Amino acid sequence: MNERNLIIKDILIKGSYATPEDMQKAEEWSDKTNGLLEEYFFNEGLINKDLFGQAVAEYYGILYADLNSNIPTPEQVQRINEDVARQYRVVLYSESGPEVVVATDNPWQPDLASVLKSVFPTQRVNIAYSLTEDIDANFVHYRKTLETRFNEILQAKKKVAPEIIEQIISDALGYRSSDIHFEPQPEEVIIRFRIDGVLTEAGRIKKDNYDNILNLIKVRANLRIDEHASAQDGAIRMSHEGNQVDIRVSLVPTLGGEKVVFRLLSTYVRGFTLSDLGLSEEDRDIFTQSAHKPFGMILVTGPTGSGKSTTLYSLLKILNNPGVNITTIEDPVEYKVDNANQIQVNAATNLTFARGLRSIVRQDPDIILVGEIRDAETAEISVNAALTGHLLLSTFHANDSATAVPRLFDMGIEPFLLASTLELIVAQRLVRKICEKCRYSYTGDLMGEKTVLYKGKGCTSCNHTGYKGRVAIFEFIRMTPNMKQLILKNPSAPEIWELAKKEGSHSFFYDGLNKVRTGITTIDDLKRVAPTE
Repeated sequence: MNERNLIIKDILIKGSYATPEDMQKAEEWSDKTNGLLEEYFFNEGLINKDLFGQAVAEYYGILYADLNSNIPTPEQVQRINEDVARQYRVVLYSESGPEVVVATDNPWQPDLASVLKSVFPTQRVNIAYSLTEDIDANFVHYRKTLETRFNEILQAKKKVAPEIIEQIISDALGYRSSDIHFEPQPEEVIIRFRIDGVLTEAGRIKKDNYDNILNLIKVRANLRIDEHASAQDGAIRMSHEGNQVDIRVSLVPTLGGEKVVFRLLSTYVRGFTLSDLGLSEEDRDIFTQSAHKPFGMILVTGPTGSGKSTTLYSLLKILNNPGVNITTIEDPVEYKVDNANQIQVNAATNLTFARGLRSIVRQDPDIILVGEIRDAETAEISVNAALTGHLLLSTFHANDSATAVPRLFDMGIEPFLLASTLELIVAQRLVRKICEKCRYSYTGDLMGEKTVLYKGKGCTSCNHTGYKGRVAIFEFIRMTPNMKQLILKNPSAPEIWELAKKEGSHSFFYDGLNKVRTGITTIDDLKRVAPTE
Protein backbone atom coordinates (compact mmCIF):
# COMPACT_ATOMS: atom_id res chain seq x y z
CA MET A 1 0.00 0.00 0.00
CA ASN A 2 1.38 3.45 -0.91
CA GLU A 3 2.15 6.11 1.69
CA ARG A 4 -0.94 8.17 0.90
CA ASN A 5 -3.32 5.25 1.42
CA LEU A 6 -1.57 4.36 4.70
CA ILE A 7 -2.20 7.90 5.97
CA ILE A 8 -5.86 7.83 4.87
CA LYS A 9 -6.31 4.43 6.56
CA ASP A 10 -4.95 5.85 9.81
CA ILE A 11 -7.23 8.90 9.57
CA LEU A 12 -10.42 6.94 8.93
CA ILE A 13 -9.77 4.23 11.53
CA LYS A 14 -8.62 6.58 14.33
CA GLY A 15 -11.50 8.94 13.69
CA SER A 16 -14.01 6.04 13.69
CA TYR A 17 -15.12 6.95 10.18
CA ALA A 18 -14.56 3.37 9.00
CA THR A 19 -14.86 -0.08 10.58
CA PRO A 20 -11.95 -2.54 10.32
CA GLU A 21 -14.15 -4.78 8.15
CA ASP A 22 -14.92 -1.98 5.68
CA MET A 23 -11.26 -0.95 5.65
CA GLN A 24 -10.20 -4.50 4.76
CA LYS A 25 -12.62 -4.50 1.82
CA ALA A 26 -11.33 -1.08 0.77
CA GLU A 27 -7.72 -2.28 0.85
CA GLU A 28 -8.56 -5.33 -1.26
CA TRP A 29 -10.36 -3.08 -3.77
CA SER A 30 -7.42 -0.65 -3.83
CA ASP A 31 -4.93 -3.46 -4.44
CA LYS A 32 -6.97 -4.73 -7.40
CA THR A 33 -7.68 -1.37 -9.02
CA ASN A 34 -4.72 0.73 -7.87
CA GLY A 35 -7.32 3.23 -6.66
CA LEU A 36 -7.29 5.58 -3.66
CA LEU A 37 -8.82 4.19 -0.46
CA GLU A 38 -11.29 7.04 -0.13
CA GLU A 39 -12.74 6.26 -3.59
CA TYR A 40 -14.02 2.93 -2.23
CA PHE A 41 -15.80 4.65 0.67
CA PHE A 42 -17.30 7.26 -1.68
CA ASN A 43 -18.48 4.61 -4.15
CA GLU A 44 -20.07 2.47 -1.44
CA GLY A 45 -21.77 5.47 0.18
CA LEU A 46 -19.97 4.86 3.49
CA ILE A 47 -18.74 8.46 3.77
CA ASN A 48 -19.51 11.62 1.79
CA LYS A 49 -16.79 13.80 0.34
CA ASP A 50 -17.25 16.81 2.60
CA LEU A 51 -17.14 14.64 5.73
CA PHE A 52 -13.98 12.97 4.43
CA GLY A 53 -12.40 16.36 3.79
CA GLN A 54 -13.26 17.51 7.31
CA ALA A 55 -11.83 14.27 8.75
CA VAL A 56 -8.45 14.81 7.05
CA ALA A 57 -8.36 18.48 8.09
CA GLU A 58 -9.23 17.57 11.69
CA TYR A 59 -6.47 14.93 11.75
CA TYR A 60 -3.85 17.53 10.77
CA GLY A 61 -5.36 20.29 12.87
CA ILE A 62 -5.91 22.53 9.84
CA LEU A 63 -8.86 24.12 8.03
CA TYR A 64 -11.05 22.34 5.48
CA ALA A 65 -11.22 24.42 2.30
CA ASP A 66 -14.44 23.75 0.41
CA LEU A 67 -13.52 24.86 -3.11
CA ASN A 68 -17.14 24.29 -4.19
CA SER A 69 -18.63 27.06 -2.06
CA ASN A 70 -15.68 29.43 -2.40
CA ILE A 71 -14.41 29.02 -5.97
CA PRO A 72 -11.01 30.66 -6.63
CA THR A 73 -10.75 33.03 -9.58
CA PRO A 74 -8.27 32.36 -12.43
CA GLU A 75 -6.16 35.26 -11.14
CA GLN A 76 -6.07 33.70 -7.66
CA VAL A 77 -4.94 30.33 -8.97
CA GLN A 78 -2.23 31.89 -11.13
CA ARG A 79 -0.70 33.71 -8.15
CA ILE A 80 1.16 30.45 -7.53
CA ASN A 81 3.58 29.35 -10.26
CA GLU A 82 2.22 26.37 -12.22
CA ASP A 83 5.25 24.16 -11.59
CA VAL A 84 5.01 24.73 -7.82
CA ALA A 85 1.23 24.30 -7.84
CA ARG A 86 1.35 20.96 -9.65
CA GLN A 87 4.35 19.60 -7.74
CA TYR A 88 2.93 20.45 -4.31
CA ARG A 89 -0.76 20.23 -5.25
CA VAL A 90 -1.65 23.71 -4.01
CA VAL A 91 -4.28 26.36 -4.85
CA LEU A 92 -4.63 29.83 -3.32
CA TYR A 93 -7.93 29.58 -1.45
CA SER A 94 -8.23 33.06 0.04
CA GLU A 95 -6.20 36.19 0.78
CA SER A 96 -6.89 38.86 3.34
CA GLY A 97 -4.21 41.47 3.99
CA PRO A 98 -1.23 39.88 5.75
CA GLU A 99 -2.73 36.36 5.64
CA VAL A 100 -3.28 33.79 2.89
CA VAL A 101 -4.95 30.37 2.99
CA VAL A 102 -3.52 27.76 0.60
CA ALA A 103 -5.48 24.57 -0.09
CA THR A 104 -3.83 21.23 -0.83
CA ASP A 105 -4.82 17.57 -0.98
CA ASN A 106 -1.37 16.58 0.30
CA PRO A 107 -0.76 18.44 3.61
CA TRP A 108 1.70 15.80 4.87
CA GLN A 109 4.53 16.97 2.55
CA PRO A 110 7.51 17.76 4.84
CA ASP A 111 8.77 20.82 2.90
CA LEU A 112 5.36 22.28 1.99
CA ALA A 113 5.42 25.08 4.58
CA SER A 114 8.87 26.33 3.55
CA VAL A 115 7.97 26.28 -0.16
CA LEU A 116 4.79 28.30 0.46
CA LYS A 117 6.74 30.78 2.60
CA SER A 118 9.01 31.44 -0.37
CA VAL A 119 5.93 32.03 -2.60
CA PHE A 120 4.33 34.45 -0.09
CA PRO A 121 7.39 35.91 1.74
CA THR A 122 5.59 38.90 3.32
CA GLN A 123 2.39 37.12 4.37
CA ARG A 124 1.40 34.55 6.96
CA VAL A 125 0.51 31.25 5.24
CA ASN A 126 -2.19 28.95 6.59
CA ILE A 127 -2.49 25.50 5.04
CA ALA A 128 -5.95 23.96 4.47
CA TYR A 129 -7.06 20.59 3.15
CA SER A 130 -9.17 20.22 0.00
CA LEU A 131 -10.36 17.26 -2.05
CA THR A 132 -8.19 15.94 -4.88
CA GLU A 133 -10.84 16.46 -7.55
CA ASP A 134 -11.33 20.09 -6.45
CA ILE A 135 -7.59 20.80 -6.65
CA ASP A 136 -7.47 19.24 -10.14
CA ALA A 137 -10.49 21.26 -11.29
CA ASN A 138 -8.69 24.53 -10.51
CA PHE A 139 -5.54 23.53 -12.42
CA VAL A 140 -7.51 24.13 -15.61
CA HIS A 141 -6.63 27.84 -15.24
CA TYR A 142 -3.01 27.01 -16.08
CA ARG A 143 -3.82 25.38 -19.39
CA LYS A 144 -3.07 27.33 -22.56
CA THR A 145 -5.26 26.77 -25.61
CA LEU A 146 -4.34 23.82 -27.81
CA GLU A 147 -3.45 26.19 -30.67
CA THR A 148 -1.00 28.07 -28.44
CA ARG A 149 0.70 24.84 -27.40
CA PHE A 150 0.72 23.57 -31.00
CA ASN A 151 2.52 26.75 -32.10
CA GLU A 152 5.06 26.40 -29.27
CA ILE A 153 5.78 22.81 -30.35
CA LEU A 154 6.16 23.82 -34.00
CA GLN A 155 8.50 26.69 -33.13
CA ALA A 156 10.68 24.38 -31.03
CA LYS A 157 11.01 22.12 -34.11
CA LYS A 158 11.46 18.98 -32.06
CA LYS A 159 9.22 15.88 -32.00
CA VAL A 160 6.19 17.64 -33.45
CA ALA A 161 3.78 14.73 -34.06
CA PRO A 162 4.31 12.89 -30.72
CA GLU A 163 4.06 16.09 -28.68
CA ILE A 164 0.89 17.28 -30.42
CA ILE A 165 -0.78 13.90 -29.93
CA GLU A 166 0.27 13.91 -26.25
CA GLN A 167 -1.19 17.40 -25.74
CA ILE A 168 -4.50 16.43 -27.37
CA ILE A 169 -4.89 13.24 -25.32
CA SER A 170 -3.87 15.04 -22.12
CA ASP A 171 -6.55 17.69 -22.68
CA ALA A 172 -9.18 15.10 -23.55
CA LEU A 173 -8.49 13.15 -20.36
CA GLY A 174 -8.55 16.35 -18.33
CA TYR A 175 -11.99 17.19 -19.66
CA ARG A 176 -13.25 13.59 -19.09
CA SER A 177 -13.78 13.18 -22.84
CA SER A 178 -14.95 9.80 -24.15
CA ASP A 179 -13.90 10.40 -27.78
CA ILE A 180 -11.45 12.53 -29.77
CA HIS A 181 -12.29 13.40 -33.41
CA PHE A 182 -9.65 14.46 -35.97
CA GLU A 183 -11.75 15.94 -38.81
CA PRO A 184 -9.79 16.95 -41.95
CA GLN A 185 -11.01 20.05 -43.81
CA PRO A 186 -9.48 21.66 -46.96
CA GLU A 187 -7.00 23.89 -45.05
CA GLU A 188 -6.89 22.48 -41.53
CA VAL A 189 -7.92 19.62 -39.25
CA ILE A 190 -10.53 20.28 -36.57
CA ILE A 191 -10.04 18.55 -33.20
CA ARG A 192 -13.27 17.88 -31.31
CA PHE A 193 -13.86 16.22 -27.92
CA ARG A 194 -17.05 14.40 -26.94
CA ILE A 195 -17.63 15.52 -23.36
CA ASP A 196 -20.65 14.11 -21.53
CA GLY A 197 -22.14 13.05 -24.85
CA VAL A 198 -21.79 16.41 -26.64
CA LEU A 199 -19.09 17.28 -29.20
CA THR A 200 -17.06 20.44 -28.51
CA GLU A 201 -14.32 21.94 -30.68
CA ALA A 202 -10.98 21.81 -28.84
CA GLY A 203 -8.54 23.17 -31.41
CA ARG A 204 -7.25 23.12 -34.99
CA ILE A 205 -4.14 21.75 -36.73
CA LYS A 206 -2.68 23.04 -40.01
CA LYS A 207 -3.22 20.47 -42.76
CA ASP A 208 0.55 20.51 -43.51
CA ASN A 209 1.26 18.85 -40.14
CA TYR A 210 -1.51 16.25 -40.30
CA ASP A 211 0.26 13.65 -42.46
CA ASN A 212 3.00 13.09 -39.88
CA ILE A 213 0.45 12.92 -37.05
CA LEU A 214 -1.68 10.47 -39.04
CA ASN A 215 1.31 8.24 -39.83
CA LEU A 216 2.35 8.14 -36.17
CA ILE A 217 -1.19 7.19 -35.14
CA LYS A 218 -1.15 4.36 -37.67
CA VAL A 219 2.22 3.08 -36.45
CA ARG A 220 1.14 3.12 -32.80
CA ALA A 221 -2.18 1.44 -33.62
CA ASN A 222 -0.51 -1.24 -35.81
CA LEU A 223 -2.32 -0.07 -38.95
CA ARG A 224 -1.10 0.09 -42.56
CA ILE A 225 0.66 3.36 -43.34
CA ASP A 226 0.29 2.92 -47.11
CA GLU A 227 -3.50 2.38 -46.95
CA HIS A 228 -5.54 5.54 -47.52
CA ALA A 229 -8.73 4.39 -49.25
CA SER A 230 -10.10 1.82 -46.77
CA ALA A 231 -11.41 1.96 -43.22
CA GLN A 232 -9.03 0.61 -40.56
CA ASP A 233 -9.42 -0.22 -36.86
CA GLY A 234 -6.69 -0.55 -34.26
CA ALA A 235 -5.75 0.11 -30.64
CA ILE A 236 -3.16 2.06 -28.67
CA ARG A 237 -2.11 1.53 -25.06
CA MET A 238 -0.28 4.38 -23.37
CA SER A 239 0.65 5.66 -19.93
CA HIS A 240 -0.55 9.08 -18.78
CA GLU A 241 0.37 10.55 -15.37
CA GLY A 242 0.93 7.07 -13.94
CA ASN A 243 -2.33 5.62 -15.25
CA GLN A 244 -2.78 3.23 -18.14
CA VAL A 245 -5.09 4.42 -20.93
CA ASP A 246 -6.42 2.18 -23.69
CA ILE A 247 -7.46 3.90 -26.92
CA ARG A 248 -9.60 2.34 -29.62
CA VAL A 249 -8.67 3.84 -33.01
CA SER A 250 -10.92 4.10 -36.07
CA LEU A 251 -9.86 5.56 -39.46
CA VAL A 252 -12.18 6.21 -42.39
CA PRO A 253 -11.44 7.96 -45.72
CA THR A 254 -13.44 11.17 -46.27
CA LEU A 255 -13.40 13.79 -49.03
CA GLY A 256 -11.09 15.95 -46.91
CA GLY A 257 -8.72 13.13 -46.00
CA GLU A 258 -8.55 10.33 -43.45
CA LYS A 259 -10.68 11.02 -40.39
CA VAL A 260 -9.54 9.53 -37.07
CA VAL A 261 -11.63 8.88 -33.97
CA PHE A 262 -10.11 7.83 -30.64
CA ARG A 263 -12.34 6.12 -28.08
CA LEU A 264 -10.72 6.55 -24.66
CA LEU A 265 -11.14 3.56 -22.36
CA SER A 266 -10.16 2.98 -18.74
CA THR A 267 -8.29 -0.22 -17.95
CA TYR A 268 -10.75 -1.09 -15.17
CA VAL A 269 -14.33 -0.09 -14.42
CA ARG A 270 -13.32 1.12 -10.99
CA GLY A 271 -15.92 1.42 -8.27
CA PHE A 272 -18.99 1.30 -10.51
CA THR A 273 -22.07 -0.06 -8.76
CA LEU A 274 -25.59 -0.43 -10.17
CA SER A 275 -26.72 2.61 -8.16
CA ASP A 276 -23.87 4.68 -9.68
CA LEU A 277 -25.27 3.89 -13.12
CA GLY A 278 -28.56 5.56 -12.23
CA LEU A 279 -30.71 2.54 -11.38
CA SER A 280 -33.42 3.17 -8.82
CA GLU A 281 -33.69 0.79 -5.87
CA GLU A 282 -36.71 -0.92 -7.47
CA ASP A 283 -34.90 -1.39 -10.80
CA ARG A 284 -31.77 -2.66 -9.04
CA ASP A 285 -33.86 -5.34 -7.33
CA ILE A 286 -35.37 -6.42 -10.66
CA PHE A 287 -31.92 -6.52 -12.27
CA THR A 288 -30.18 -8.49 -9.52
CA GLN A 289 -33.06 -10.97 -9.09
CA SER A 290 -32.91 -11.82 -12.79
CA ALA A 291 -29.11 -12.04 -12.72
CA HIS A 292 -29.08 -14.52 -9.84
CA LYS A 293 -31.19 -17.04 -11.71
CA PRO A 294 -29.16 -20.11 -12.77
CA PHE A 295 -29.96 -19.77 -16.48
CA GLY A 296 -31.72 -17.54 -18.98
CA MET A 297 -30.88 -14.47 -21.07
CA ILE A 298 -30.56 -10.81 -20.07
CA LEU A 299 -30.33 -8.28 -22.90
CA VAL A 300 -29.19 -4.66 -22.53
CA THR A 301 -30.26 -2.57 -25.53
CA GLY A 302 -29.53 0.93 -26.72
CA PRO A 303 -27.57 2.88 -29.34
CA THR A 304 -23.78 2.94 -29.60
CA GLY A 305 -22.20 4.80 -26.69
CA SER A 306 -25.18 4.50 -24.35
CA GLY A 307 -23.27 2.64 -21.64
CA LYS A 308 -24.53 -0.89 -22.33
CA SER A 309 -21.15 -2.56 -21.75
CA THR A 310 -20.58 -0.61 -18.54
CA THR A 311 -23.94 -1.84 -17.22
CA LEU A 312 -23.07 -5.46 -17.98
CA TYR A 313 -19.61 -5.15 -16.43
CA SER A 314 -21.17 -3.69 -13.28
CA LEU A 315 -23.51 -6.67 -13.16
CA LEU A 316 -20.56 -9.06 -13.60
CA LYS A 317 -18.94 -7.53 -10.51
CA ILE A 318 -21.95 -8.67 -8.46
CA LEU A 319 -21.95 -12.17 -9.96
CA ASN A 320 -18.17 -12.65 -9.88
CA ASN A 321 -17.13 -15.12 -7.17
CA PRO A 322 -14.74 -18.11 -6.97
CA GLY A 323 -17.58 -20.60 -7.37
CA VAL A 324 -18.54 -19.65 -10.93
CA ASN A 325 -16.87 -19.78 -14.34
CA ILE A 326 -17.39 -16.49 -16.21
CA THR A 327 -16.38 -16.42 -19.86
CA THR A 328 -16.80 -13.46 -22.21
CA ILE A 329 -16.40 -12.92 -25.95
CA GLU A 330 -16.09 -9.27 -26.93
CA ASP A 331 -15.11 -6.97 -29.79
CA PRO A 332 -13.09 -5.37 -28.39
CA VAL A 333 -12.41 -6.39 -24.79
CA GLU A 334 -12.91 -2.94 -23.23
CA TYR A 335 -12.25 -3.65 -19.55
CA LYS A 336 -10.35 -6.32 -17.69
CA VAL A 337 -12.47 -8.36 -15.26
CA ASP A 338 -10.61 -10.25 -12.55
CA ASN A 339 -11.14 -14.05 -12.53
CA ALA A 340 -13.03 -13.97 -15.84
CA ASN A 341 -11.91 -15.64 -19.08
CA GLN A 342 -12.13 -12.91 -21.73
CA ILE A 343 -11.88 -13.67 -25.45
CA GLN A 344 -11.23 -11.06 -28.12
CA VAL A 345 -13.00 -11.45 -31.48
CA ASN A 346 -10.39 -11.69 -34.24
CA ALA A 347 -11.54 -11.53 -37.87
CA ALA A 348 -8.02 -12.39 -39.11
CA THR A 349 -8.19 -15.83 -37.47
CA ASN A 350 -11.91 -16.24 -38.16
CA LEU A 351 -12.70 -16.03 -34.43
CA THR A 352 -16.17 -14.52 -34.75
CA PHE A 353 -18.82 -14.13 -32.07
CA ALA A 354 -20.61 -17.22 -33.35
CA ARG A 355 -17.49 -19.44 -33.58
CA GLY A 356 -16.18 -18.26 -30.24
CA LEU A 357 -19.54 -18.79 -28.58
CA ARG A 358 -19.73 -22.37 -29.84
CA SER A 359 -16.37 -23.06 -28.19
CA ILE A 360 -17.31 -21.26 -24.96
CA VAL A 361 -20.34 -23.52 -24.46
CA ARG A 362 -17.93 -26.48 -24.35
CA GLN A 363 -15.75 -24.75 -21.71
CA ASP A 364 -18.10 -25.53 -18.78
CA PRO A 365 -19.23 -21.93 -18.21
CA ASP A 366 -21.78 -20.76 -15.64
CA ILE A 367 -22.09 -17.20 -16.96
CA ILE A 368 -21.45 -16.11 -20.55
CA LEU A 369 -21.15 -12.51 -21.69
CA VAL A 370 -21.50 -11.92 -25.43
CA GLY A 371 -20.32 -8.41 -26.31
CA GLU A 372 -23.06 -7.96 -28.89
CA ILE A 373 -25.63 -10.08 -30.71
CA ARG A 374 -25.11 -8.87 -34.29
CA ASP A 375 -26.38 -11.65 -36.53
CA ALA A 376 -28.77 -14.57 -36.73
CA GLU A 377 -26.14 -17.22 -36.02
CA THR A 378 -24.94 -15.52 -32.82
CA ALA A 379 -28.56 -14.99 -31.74
CA GLU A 380 -29.39 -18.66 -32.26
CA ILE A 381 -26.35 -19.94 -30.34
CA SER A 382 -27.01 -17.44 -27.51
CA VAL A 383 -30.61 -18.57 -27.11
CA ASN A 384 -29.59 -22.23 -27.13
CA ALA A 385 -26.86 -21.54 -24.52
CA ALA A 386 -29.43 -19.86 -22.26
CA LEU A 387 -31.80 -22.80 -22.83
CA THR A 388 -29.22 -25.40 -21.77
CA GLY A 389 -28.38 -24.15 -18.30
CA HIS A 390 -26.25 -21.02 -18.73
CA LEU A 391 -26.87 -17.43 -17.69
CA LEU A 392 -26.20 -15.39 -20.83
CA LEU A 393 -25.69 -11.62 -20.82
CA SER A 394 -25.45 -9.58 -23.99
CA THR A 395 -25.97 -6.21 -25.62
CA PHE A 396 -28.29 -5.69 -28.55
CA HIS A 397 -29.00 -2.72 -30.80
CA ALA A 398 -32.64 -1.67 -30.47
CA ASN A 399 -34.24 1.73 -29.95
CA ASP A 400 -36.16 0.61 -26.87
CA SER A 401 -36.88 -2.48 -24.82
CA ALA A 402 -40.04 -3.57 -26.67
CA THR A 403 -38.40 -3.41 -30.11
CA ALA A 404 -35.81 -6.03 -29.11
CA VAL A 405 -38.29 -8.92 -29.29
CA PRO A 406 -39.51 -8.38 -32.89
CA ARG A 407 -35.88 -7.85 -33.97
CA LEU A 408 -34.98 -11.26 -32.56
CA PHE A 409 -37.95 -12.76 -34.43
CA ASP A 410 -36.54 -11.16 -37.60
CA MET A 411 -33.24 -12.94 -36.90
CA GLY A 412 -35.06 -16.27 -37.04
CA ILE A 413 -35.51 -16.97 -33.31
CA GLU A 414 -38.69 -18.98 -32.75
CA PRO A 415 -41.21 -17.40 -30.34
CA PHE A 416 -41.36 -20.53 -28.13
CA LEU A 417 -37.55 -20.49 -27.71
CA LEU A 418 -37.51 -16.80 -26.81
CA ALA A 419 -40.36 -17.23 -24.33
CA SER A 420 -38.42 -20.07 -22.66
CA THR A 421 -35.09 -18.27 -22.33
CA LEU A 422 -35.52 -14.48 -22.11
CA GLU A 423 -35.54 -13.21 -18.51
CA LEU A 424 -35.14 -9.45 -18.79
CA ILE A 425 -34.74 -6.70 -21.39
CA VAL A 426 -33.07 -3.49 -20.24
CA ALA A 427 -32.98 -0.43 -22.48
CA GLN A 428 -30.91 2.63 -21.62
CA ARG A 429 -29.85 6.10 -22.70
CA LEU A 430 -27.41 8.57 -21.15
CA VAL A 431 -28.31 12.04 -19.87
CA ARG A 432 -25.89 14.67 -18.60
CA LYS A 433 -25.68 15.25 -14.85
CA ILE A 434 -25.97 18.76 -13.45
CA CYS A 435 -22.62 19.93 -12.08
CA GLU A 436 -22.82 19.57 -8.30
CA LYS A 437 -20.47 22.49 -7.74
CA CYS A 438 -22.58 25.13 -9.48
CA ARG A 439 -26.08 23.62 -9.22
CA TYR A 440 -28.86 25.98 -8.14
CA SER A 441 -32.64 25.67 -7.78
CA TYR A 442 -35.43 27.68 -9.40
CA THR A 443 -39.18 27.42 -9.84
CA GLY A 444 -40.15 26.15 -13.27
CA ASP A 445 -42.75 24.26 -15.25
CA LEU A 446 -42.59 20.46 -15.36
CA MET A 447 -45.30 18.69 -17.33
CA GLY A 448 -47.76 21.52 -16.69
CA GLU A 449 -46.97 21.88 -12.98
CA LYS A 450 -44.96 24.54 -11.15
CA THR A 451 -42.21 22.86 -9.16
CA VAL A 452 -38.63 23.25 -7.93
CA LEU A 453 -36.13 22.43 -10.68
CA TYR A 454 -32.34 22.60 -10.94
CA LYS A 455 -29.67 23.86 -13.33
CA GLY A 456 -25.92 24.41 -13.36
CA LYS A 457 -24.62 27.98 -13.55
CA GLY A 458 -21.37 26.90 -15.20
CA CYS A 459 -18.00 26.90 -13.44
CA THR A 460 -14.38 25.81 -13.93
CA SER A 461 -15.18 22.30 -12.73
CA CYS A 462 -17.69 21.69 -15.56
CA ASN A 463 -15.89 23.80 -18.20
CA HIS A 464 -18.73 26.35 -17.87
CA THR A 465 -21.34 23.98 -19.32
CA GLY A 466 -23.42 23.44 -16.17
CA TYR A 467 -23.06 19.66 -16.63
CA LYS A 468 -20.47 17.21 -15.35
CA GLY A 469 -20.66 13.47 -15.93
CA ARG A 470 -23.51 11.33 -17.20
CA VAL A 471 -26.04 8.94 -15.75
CA ALA A 472 -28.34 6.44 -17.45
CA ILE A 473 -32.10 6.42 -17.73
CA PHE A 474 -33.71 3.00 -18.06
CA GLU A 475 -36.76 1.03 -19.05
CA PHE A 476 -37.24 -2.63 -18.17
CA ILE A 477 -39.41 -5.43 -19.51
CA ARG A 478 -39.67 -8.50 -17.28
CA MET A 479 -40.65 -11.89 -18.61
CA THR A 480 -43.75 -12.46 -16.50
CA PRO A 481 -46.07 -15.42 -17.26
CA ASN A 482 -48.38 -13.06 -19.18
CA MET A 483 -45.45 -11.64 -21.20
CA LYS A 484 -44.25 -15.14 -22.11
CA GLN A 485 -47.74 -16.06 -23.30
CA LEU A 486 -47.83 -12.89 -25.43
CA ILE A 487 -44.40 -13.63 -26.99
CA LEU A 488 -45.70 -17.03 -28.15
CA LYS A 489 -48.15 -15.09 -30.38
CA ASN A 490 -45.37 -13.24 -32.28
CA PRO A 491 -46.49 -9.77 -31.07
CA SER A 492 -45.48 -6.33 -32.34
CA ALA A 493 -43.43 -3.88 -30.27
CA PRO A 494 -46.47 -1.70 -29.34
CA GLU A 495 -48.33 -4.79 -28.10
CA ILE A 496 -45.35 -5.82 -25.96
CA TRP A 497 -44.98 -2.35 -24.45
CA GLU A 498 -48.70 -2.06 -23.74
CA LEU A 499 -48.61 -5.23 -21.63
CA ALA A 500 -45.30 -4.22 -20.00
CA LYS A 501 -46.81 -0.91 -18.84
CA LYS A 502 -49.81 -2.73 -17.36
CA GLU A 503 -47.41 -4.93 -15.43
CA GLY A 504 -45.43 -2.03 -13.97
CA SER A 505 -42.75 -1.11 -16.54
CA HIS A 506 -41.86 2.57 -16.88
CA SER A 507 -40.49 4.43 -19.90
CA PHE A 508 -37.20 6.26 -20.40
CA PHE A 509 -39.01 9.56 -20.01
CA TYR A 510 -40.67 8.56 -16.73
CA ASP A 511 -37.34 7.41 -15.26
CA GLY A 512 -35.76 10.65 -16.47
CA LEU A 513 -38.47 12.78 -14.86
CA ASN A 514 -37.58 11.30 -11.48
CA LYS A 515 -33.96 12.33 -12.08
CA VAL A 516 -35.12 15.84 -13.08
CA ARG A 517 -37.17 16.18 -9.87
CA THR A 518 -34.24 15.11 -7.69
CA GLY A 519 -31.81 17.53 -9.33
CA ILE A 520 -29.68 14.97 -11.18
CA THR A 521 -30.39 16.27 -14.70
CA THR A 522 -32.41 18.96 -16.47
CA ILE A 523 -35.66 18.66 -18.38
CA ASP A 524 -33.89 20.08 -21.46
CA ASP A 525 -31.28 17.33 -21.47
CA LEU A 526 -33.92 14.66 -20.85
CA LYS A 527 -35.88 15.85 -23.90
CA ARG A 528 -32.64 15.71 -25.91
CA VAL A 529 -32.37 11.92 -25.54
CA ALA A 530 -35.81 10.54 -24.64
CA PRO A 531 -39.18 10.69 -26.47
CA THR A 532 -41.55 13.04 -24.61
CA GLU A 533 -44.70 11.49 -23.22
